[in-house]
Amino acid sequence: MSISQGDVADDHLTEGDPQASGDRNVLEGRADEVWDLLVVGGGTAGIVGARTVASFGASVLMVERDRPGGDCLWTGCVPSKALLAAASAAADARAAGRVGVHVEGVWVDFGEVMAHVRAAIAAIEPADSPETLRGAGVQVVRGSARFTGAGSARVDGVGGGGEVRFRQALIATGSAPAVPPIPGLREAAPLTSDTVWDLRELPDRLVVLGGGTIGCELGQAFARLGSTVTIVEAADRLLGNEDPEAAQLVTEAIVRDGATVLTGAPVSAVEDAAGGREVVLEDGRRVRADAVLVALGRRPSTADVGLDAAGVEVDDSGFVVVDPRLRTTNPRIWAAGDVSGHPQFTHVAGVHASTAVSNAVLGLRRTAEVRAVPRVTYTAPEVAAVGVGADEPGVTVRTVRHDEVDRAVAEGRTSGFSRLVLDRRGRVVGATVVGPRAGETLAELTLAVRSNAKAGDLAGTMHPYPTFGDGPWNAAVADVRARLAAPFARRATDALVTMRRTWLELRAQRRTR
Repeated sequence: MSISQGDVADDHLTEGDPQASGDRNVLEGRADEVWDLLVVGGGTAGIVGARTVASFGASVLMVERDRPGGDCLWTGCVPSKALLAAASAAADARAAGRVGVHVEGVWVDFGEVMAHVRAAIAAIEPADSPETLRGAGVQVVRGSARFTGAGSARVDGVGGGGEVRFRQALIATGSAPAVPPIPGLREAAPLTSDTVWDLRELPDRLVVLGGGTIGCELGQAFARLGSTVTIVEAADRLLGNEDPEAAQLVTEAIVRDGATVLTGAPVSAVEDAAGGREVVLEDGRRVRADAVLVALGRRPSTADVGLDAAGVEVDDSGFVVVDPRLRTTNPRIWAAGDVSGHPQFTHVAGVHASTAVSNAVLGLRRTAEVRAVPRVTYTAPEVAAVGVGADEPGVTVRTVRHDEVDRAVAEGRTSGFSRLVLDRRGRVVGATVVGPRAGETLAELTLAVRSNAKAGDLAGTMHPYPTFGDGPWNAAVADVRARLAAPFARRATDALVTMRRTWLELRAQRRTR
């Protein structure tokens, strides 16, 4: 089955456009007003920034071209995790025999899967809707904003527009999937992480270009749902930014789920073929495809924003240049989220937006958090990591395999590990966890990195049993025991034991006299 543009829905996961009816000209009669904060973009960074400043009692105007919620709600976090939930259910049903539960005839209705995806979006969307934002004190315009000077912008909205002035502004325009200039790729009408949600039918043969987080998550999900998937990665392994052992475990899991993984395989062209496409690799191999999914990173969305007119510089990759406090080269304009060049995660966008607007409107001097930034790849198994890796010079690494974690043994899911990275003083400076729901164990470890906690702090904290959280805890306990076994510590504890023994013996002798 070949997937063409005709097989892609044009409603982009919505029935009609429920937000158009709420548009109104919020600028009418306010031409002389100077807004405390103009927010350009209504994704996570824009929404968090706008709501934060509104809570201060300041005036906020947020301009969003499409729909508030951005990539996370409409094409990123929410739909992808809904799809992964369906894929996981299918895989768990097929594999239930490992615990003595035998399920026959597992089949996937892709239409119902996508209905589940749409339902998840619809359930969460009201939290980001214009009505909710207006209720929080944010004035919302659906339209475009283009800076016309250091403190002014032209806003054109569905309900009207005009010139606006601002005291401070936040650029939160996000990013978009990158489609490289591979010959024939654009002509093949490739899917991206933005448009894959519009599929109406499951592709028989799906080629995923890119073995990073998005490529691995979606590639494994479609394989579990029944597509014949090939993941093509130019580098020598998948998940190149993660712990090599973690990447290897994920690769093995993806292959077990039926996908083919080709690494060290740059793509030279995409060509038409009978009934579909062929992805041509530099070494001459050809991979047949009904659909090609491009997952090769994202580029910042800075076109048509008028950055030059505002005196806002961008770097060679197009990201807005910001200082440690997220201020741009225009002291009245700040940036947060994907457009800023910081890690492209929803949680980073939200936290950085709060930092930026607090600095902008309250005059604070907070720096953006860049050290304790958690990240999760939601494959099966998940890979959760924070801080520095095990290859950092001068660190101590403590690893617990999950065949030593009782919860993992009980569930029959022992393919994974928990790894702490410690500095010379025993402080937690990094961690990687691979396993089911690994991301759920990461908050504690992120706090440990941020607060300079030691392994002993983790080891001395009571943890519930049995959980997958036992992995990091036992790694911390192992470090404490190793440090106690060191010569100096051993001599000290031996001395204390001897002193205590002697004191107890003397006390007993006095009582018998």
